[in-house]
Amino acid sequence: MNSPLIILETSSFAARATIILTIVIAILFVWFGVRWQIGNLFAEITQVNQPDAREIAELAVGISPSDPFAIWLLASKERENFGTESFETSTRLIENIVRIAPNDFRWWIELGRAYEQTERPAEAERALLRAVELAPAYTFPRWQLGNFYLRQRRTDEAFAELIKTTEKSSVYREQVFALAWDYFGKDPSMVEKLAGDAPDIRSSLAMFYAVRGAAADALRNWNLLSEEQKAADPRLPRIMAQGLYDKLSFREALEFAKQAGIDPEASIGAVSNGGFEKFLGSPDDTLFGWNVYRGDARFEASVDSGVKREGAKSLKVTFKGYIKPELHNVVQIIAVESGTDYRLTFWVRTENLRSGGPPILQVTNMNDGAILGATEPFANGTSDWEQKTIDFTVPADCTGISIRTARTFCGGECPIAGTFWYDDFALSRR
Repeated sequence: MNSPLIILETSSFAARATIILTIVIAILFVWFGVRWQIGNLFAEITQVNQPDAREIAELAVGISPSDPFAIWLLASKERENFGTESFETSTRLIENIVRIAPNDFRWWIELGRAYEQTERPAEAERALLRAVELAPAYTFPRWQLGNFYLRQRRTDEAFAELIKTTEKSSVYREQVFALAWDYFGKDPSMVEKLAGDAPDIRSSLAMFYAVRGAAADALRNWNLLSEEQKAADPRLPRIMAQGLYDKLSFREALEFAKQAGIDPEASIGAVSNGGFEKFLGSPDDTLFGWNVYRGDARFEASVDSGVKREGAKSLKVTFKGYIKPELHNVVQIIAVESGTDYRLTFWVRTENLRSGGPPILQVTNMNDGAILGATEPFANGTSDWEQKTIDFTVPADCTGISIRTARTFCGGECPIAGTFWYDDFALSRR
């Protein structure tokens, strides 16, 4: 069935005028809507630092003179001229944006920045307060207002806003701590004024200090948490232990490693697993235990239950034509007290050991690599258990030492063959 054809009666002038007017309005609406969308698109996809950003901004404003993003892009380019007139022009453009979009807090923040740049602090404050009023639950306006107060040296008001920032946002928390750290000359007391007592804030603060190598402050804040609070994120103590270890803060790294369960039995000024009675893992398993590096097939090191001086085990080290002049394949890092006299003792046994560059054991300063003491070369041939002693003094700037197996130098390629055993390492104060 054919649909009935509807015929509009347009014989009268009024009816025809109404239709024409409707069509014109529709065309204008579409035209201005498309122009606004095109101008907005140009402004939003253009980065301020693009070489042609100014030309695009002028085009976008020409097409869409009421689009805030287009005007903002032009204002930003104007501000780059760094002159009083340019700053004033930029400020007027942003004032126009606020008139167009008075309820968008972002433009009030931009206006506050512009007023501050043109040395109009009272107006800048009013603009930033208006941004906070429009978005009271948002962190960004308070962050901007707190920064403004800090630049104006209104510290109490700055802290009032920045504290709210740390409470509400973990994203801005790090930035607030960094701002106070730099502004107040790395004074932890000033940073901690911005940190509440909430567990997540306290753990964030500990991590903040650890990243910056402020080891004592990291550990102090971490230990303000309960055991239950510490256990909320078991990754944190491991990350801080590794970070402080890498920054050569060995005493604090040791405490974090113990709490993380990496080296639960390690302690300051003591050899861990000195009799090799416990399992030796890979270097990734420990920070303050034995590290045995097995990257060369001509070197082997393993726990031996067949030969031992005391206890049930020892460490057996075997060379099969090893030729590298460097060894350092059996190592332990120990956190120590600075400025302290120590004595390291251990026992060694050899079997068919042959080389012009036999093994030795060294104690080194982990903070600068200096050798603090060493044994005489281990005996070639076969020898029974013999105790070795190294007396050394820890320098004032040293927080960690290494005890490491090395070789006496005998050339670029110096073969070594045979076996030796370690047992009963002990470190004590003198």
